[in-house]
Amino acid sequence: MIQLSRLRERLERFPLSFLQLAMRLGVGAVFFRSGLLKIDSWEFTIQLFRDEYKLPFIDPVLAAHAAATVELGIPPLLVVGLATRFATLPLLGMIVVIQTLVYPNAWSDHLMWAAALLLILTRGPGVFSLDHLIIRTQAARRRAQPDDARTPTDLPAGP
Repeated sequence: MIQLSRLRERLERFPLSFLQLAMRLGVGAVFFRSGLLKIDSWEFTIQLFRDEYKLPFIDPVLAAHAAATVELGIPPLLVVGLATRFATLPLLGMIVVIQTLVYPNAWSDHLMWAAALLLILTRGPGVFSLDHLIIRTQAARRRAQPDDARTPTDLPAGP
């Protein structure tokens, strides 16, 4: 029992930021590869959106453009950790659409992607991200700023 307890304590000390980075890279790679496939065979992509996906209320060409734009534009933000929480939202939206309207039987993949994105949305991108670097830099600048040079928005609110 003591050995199991020590093992559990060691595992609990594993940095969350490594897991957050792995999740960002993994989900980002899945969506980015999908976007590359779309633009690599555009005519086939249009055919898929028209004949197989059959999304209601949206033109297949417009849907294909929107999907390719999100799949190629958002994952780089996720990978480098820039505007990371915001970047999870369009991908989560795509997962909901794919799960409910396109491939409902692929729920295990969708659940895994959504769980990773929800962790990033709720806990942030971790220390291995540009977001973290930006926040640290801003905090250091605020600390270095003399009290009389602070703007009213930098000052704490009154009681």
